[in-house]
Amino acid sequence: MGQLNIKDAALIAEAKALAELIGTSTTEAIRRSASRASVSRARRYEAIMAIAEEASKHFPPGSTSDHSDLYDENGLPK
Repeated sequence: MGQLNIKDAALIAEAKALAELIGTSTTEAIRRSASRASVSRARRYEAIMAIAEEASKHFPPGSTSDHSDLYDENGLPK
């Protein structure tokens, strides 16, 4: 895998402080943080998709968001 070079002094200091706080290396602290962020995003995505799935059950069959009949070939309202 490749190497990551971080040139942001504030970010480096924050990563080092986090590593010291949790008692790991800076690399491990960043790894854990990235993993938590990834898991959090995935859970949020799944929750949103579950809401969308549930909401779609309340629309009549065949409903779409296609409104192309309202616009001409140039995208202007008819």
